[in-house]
Amino acid sequence: MEETAGNESLEAEHPMNFLLSEDYLLDLPGSGEIREGQVVAHHDHEILVDIGAKSEGIITGPELDQMDSATRELFSVGNSVNVYIVNPEDQYGNIILSYSKAMEEEDWLSAQHYFENQEPYSCQVVGHNRGGVLVVFGQLRGFIPASQLSNDRRSREGGNEERLRQLLGEELTVKVIEVDQSRNRLILSEKAALKEIRAAKREEIMGELIEGETRDGRIVNLAEFGAFVDIGGIEGLVHLSELSWKRVNHPSDLVEVGDKVKVYILSVDEDRGRVALSLKRLEPDPWTKVDNLYKEGELVETTITKLTKYGAFARLDDDYALEGLIHVSELSQDHVNMPHDVVETGQVVTARIIRIDPEKRQLGLSLKQVASSDYLETDLAIASDADSEIAF
Repeated sequence: MEETAGNESLEAEHPMNFLLSEDYLLDLPGSGEIREGQVVAHHDHEILVDIGAKSEGIITGPELDQMDSATRELFSVGNSVNVYIVNPEDQYGNIILSYSKAMEEEDWLSAQHYFENQEPYSCQVVGHNRGGVLVVFGQLRGFIPASQLSNDRRSREGGNEERLRQLLGEELTVKVIEVDQSRNRLILSEKAALKEIRAAKREEIMGELIEGETRDGRIVNLAEFGAFVDIGGIEGLVHLSELSWKRVNHPSDLVEVGDKVKVYILSVDEDRGRVALSLKRLEPDPWTKVDNLYKEGELVETTITKLTKYGAFARLDDDYALEGLIHVSELSQDHVNMPHDVVETGQVVTARIIRIDPEKRQLGLSLKQVASSDYLETDLAIASDADSEIAF
């Protein structure tokens, strides 16, 4: 028993037993692992890096030949660098390391981070083919399909290949939309990045807008119900009724896409992301001075603009182009069943102003009273004023 115990004691104290310890085995480098090491020496065609293993690892000649001066500066003796374990033990017992593979591996991890977090990334275009452009992503090459470029770039003059060639050297802001390291596939999108940038800018601008202020804008789209105006990264709507104090049938009657305009901010709805704009609020409101422009009993030239069952709307043919209503009872001396029995849209007629209501923004017009003797004095007075102006 004593001999057995003695043998166990000697075995436990054997100087090579530390090689079998779990801690030591865990410290052995594994192929594909990235470790931080310290540069310890430079030889003719290799660099020695201490990675905490039984011996220093080496970066060999072929990779050294491809290093630029900036990268070589990183490998000054004493500097810490990340290295990739290519082979934990070659035929000569050396640990083979690679700096470029370490950087490449970190770039794949970075690409995965950008993909998962959908963060924008700035990169430079370095090449192109018929399908899109190649960009630099650290040590990697990413690909932006032509369909994922911004609309502005895809609408440039020239053929597809010429448009892509023009992008060489340009900095693009992109998002990672696919990462597949096993297939060496990194796909990026400028459109996705710009969409988020525009959304962020829109939110920022929305918070800065103040109701009642004036902004410069550009007409970007027309619809039946109004015009859309870009006011610096956010679009607002000028409703048809806010284009002018005059009646407007369609926005194209007044503005065109591309026109630069000044707009008045009517309202800002941040929750719904809507901005209501106006053009007419920046022009004098004729209803505020209508009493000075027209007199009850005055004869005016008008154009019939709309027919309803209760009458016809007519626009005054002057600089202010206010609209008034000719009630069905004021269309003729005779009984009228429907307005279209007497007038039609687009017809020019002489009407008499029989009511002015600035508060309600209403003009009452009449056709049947055009020749009425009740307004004889008014007609004579207006004629006299006109003669005086001509004489003057």
